[in-house]
Amino acid sequence: MTLILGIETSCDETAAAVLVDGRRLLSNIVASQIDLHRQYGGVFPEVASRQHVLTIRPVIEQALREAQVDWDDLTAVAVTYGPGLAGSLLVGMNLAKGIALARGLPLIGVNHLEGHIYSNWLDPVRPGEPPYEGPRLSEADFPILVLVVSGGHTELLLMRGHGQYERLGGTLDDAAGEAFDKVARLLGLPYPGGPAIQKAAERGDAERFPLPRALLNAPDHPFDFSFSGLKTAVLRLVRELGDPVPVADVAASFQAAVVDVLVSKTIHAAEVTRARHVCVCGGVAANRALREELTRRMPLPYSIPPIWLCTDNAAMIACAGYYRFLAGEKADWDLDVEASARLA
Repeated sequence: MTLILGIETSCDETAAAVLVDGRRLLSNIVASQIDLHRQYGGVFPEVASRQHVLTIRPVIEQALREAQVDWDDLTAVAVTYGPGLAGSLLVGMNLAKGIALARGLPLIGVNHLEGHIYSNWLDPVRPGEPPYEGPRLSEADFPILVLVVSGGHTELLLMRGHGQYERLGGTLDDAAGEAFDKVARLLGLPYPGGPAIQKAAERGDAERFPLPRALLNAPDHPFDFSFSGLKTAVLRLVRELGDPVPVADVAASFQAAVVDVLVSKTIHAAEVTRARHVCVCGGVAANRALREELTRRMPLPYSIPPIWLCTDNAAMIACAGYYRFLAGEKADWDLDVEASARLA
């Protein structure tokens, strides 16, 4: 039995999880900082790193306690080394090194984006729930087309095997989640923008305002994304409409434009690469409209994690670390954080 302790502190969630044999979660603890950062309208990096310092030890202790395991039961420690906020990453990295060194455990560095990908490989049940009996991803599903869509990243990757990635394209400016946050601010909606836009859009008419779909049929950028122009179009629309702004209709129209581009480009990439399976992951994958559009339009088998595994968590880090561990990988003690780390 392989027990991996996962630690995640790349941004504003302090998280720890214990995973057995790469699939089944024994615990998954996440301490969110949303209320701390809401007053700034986004993540305040120095506040985030200080809060990690205060929170990380009790979070790890709670993860071990809920998993009903002791330090001596652990096989390895997996930790996010990047990308993310350098100050936040350092908190998790330093504690992970201390634990691994003190307990004589292998240290495994995990790219945060790879963690999101492996959220699709976890059994989609919360710790303490009955074991998952449904179909699982396996090596037979490679090559897999992956859409990583979050607050800081929007990328299309072809995954040919465990740890084997080819970057097909990504955003040329704003990430999709970043666009959600910025448009929410324009509409006077609270942070974080994704849930706020989704809630407002439920009451709106998505066809009222025909907003642009940048690069949707661009032959020079078939797998790239651009959302800055859409954000600017919303800004101009809000100014033209004046008070009162029909917030629900603008939110719905904006959300529909983002979702259309994400799904259309993912389908196109899957067809061109002849992928056997599609995985969607990242914080924006929690968006209900995106999930519904994937169900309606995706011609291939696809996976998308339950909502509680879409946002940042340590379960996904432990899962990615497990497959790195199986491959015989082990980080050296000079492993450092990489705020701008790339996966491929």
